[in-house]
Amino acid sequence: MFGMGHWEILIIFVVILLIFGAKRIPEMAQGLGKGIREFRTAMRDVQDEIEAPKQPAQPTAPPAQTEPQSKDKDQAQIEPQSKDKDQAAS
Repeated sequence: MFGMGHWEILIIFVVILLIFGAKRIPEMAQGLGKGIREFRTAMRDVQDEIEAPKQPAQPTAPPAQTEPQSKDKDQAQIEPQSKDKDQAAS
């Protein structure tokens, strides 16, 4: 493994144990595991976004048709407002 023997790896683990302590090492490993998991999820999301345009677009349903309002109704709503403004100005 990377040109290191069993004794070198054992010495590295002992030094890490002395520096960080027995209680801190599991917390660090858990944080490292969460970070790797988030990285993998992000990589998968990016790959999905890249591959998404290659897939054919699915047709969408047309929006529901609504009846257009007649101009008479719009005029009736606008006129009382303008009359109220004229009365307020007097």
